[in-house]
Amino acid sequence: MFYLKLAWRNILRNKRRTIIASIAIGVGLASLILTDGLMIGMKNNLVESATSTLLGQAQIHNKDFRITRDIEKTIVAKDDITRKLESDPLVTAYSERIVSLGMITSPSTAESVIVYGIDPETEKELSKIDDRIIEGTYFGENKGREIIIGSKLAEVLEVTLGDRIVITVAQAFGGDLSQEMFRVSGIYYFDVKEMDNGFAFIRKDKAGTMLNIGNNIHEIAIKFSDIRIAEKKDLSFWGEYSTGNNEAVSWITIMPELKNILDMTDISLYMMGGILFFVVIFGIINSLFMSLYERMFEFGILKAVGTRPSGLRKLIIFEAGWLAIVSIVIGVIIGFVLHLLLIRNGIDYGGIEFAGTFMHDKIYPVMNISQYMKYPVFVFIFTIVVGLYPAWVAGKMKVTDALRKSM
Repeated sequence: MFYLKLAWRNILRNKRRTIIASIAIGVGLASLILTDGLMIGMKNNLVESATSTLLGQAQIHNKDFRITRDIEKTIVAKDDITRKLESDPLVTAYSERIVSLGMITSPSTAESVIVYGIDPETEKELSKIDDRIIEGTYFGENKGREIIIGSKLAEVLEVTLGDRIVITVAQAFGGDLSQEMFRVSGIYYFDVKEMDNGFAFIRKDKAGTMLNIGNNIHEIAIKFSDIRIAEKKDLSFWGEYSTGNNEAVSWITIMPELKNILDMTDISLYMMGGILFFVVIFGIINSLFMSLYERMFEFGILKAVGTRPSGLRKLIIFEAGWLAIVSIVIGVIIGFVLHLLLIRNGIDYGGIEFAGTFMHDKIYPVMNISQYMKYPVFVFIFTIVVGLYPAWVAGKMKVTDALRKSM
């Protein structure tokens, strides 16, 4: 207790230096806490943007369809799978889809597109197509003849709401061409070039008739009760639905490049943490050594009257510990306040592309208790470890050299 009290009095002897050093270390700690929260928020935003736009958190296909896009490769035993999905506790929503390449023709020009046959009601639970309609309606009362296209595609085709366009696709089991006329009922805008320029959405039953596949489907998009479920590689879900020539895969398998980028963000966090800890180290060394050299004469007197080197080392280490505690308090307060401000207001990165995914919503940092436990503990341990060096210097100084110093 004597050394603790003495160390506390010592760091208060030069309040200005202590405050400056503590603020520098505290800002480094707050930056680390806030960066951790922002990284988690950015990762959640990217995954949410990728999976809620159209992808879904998982998909079920015929195991050959995802590679070949052969429209004849439909899901096997589709009705059995959907019944199973309805009672699966992990699944909150799913949507059946038909997917095919096609040609869309207007009076002005023609463009190749990916035609999606969807169920409008179930699709609203999986994707944000209905939320992104900027003109017209999602799907109206004209069942079977409605088509929804992207804003860029509408510009290229020179069409607007109510205009007629023709979809041409090649039928399964023969390749005969099938054409149907549709009326533009809605125009969407995702700010994603591929979607706004290359996708068209019609009703699933009409797509099945055009492709000559009846009630069969190519894809089932799935939404889990928790978005993190899709990241579990050992989940029994994958094996249960990868039967009968079908395969169930998560968004990680469908978009491996996004997963790789997200893994790299962890490395970036570690690198930034290393840089901040170096800043902390130099701040601690500077503060302790300045204090040490200012009190060389005092240390010489202490050694002259019989104070052991271990006592001086203990004093310096306790001073480092007090400096760490003050810095941690400052850092936690700054980090907590900044966290609350950003959680309330967010950071707008809307429209920015990252790893092939466009961010549509604000990034909100994620706050958890571990951030306010592990990083302060790291700072405290680092401060004590760094304090060992000036403590070692203080312990080995000679009495004669120390007494030559004056205040």
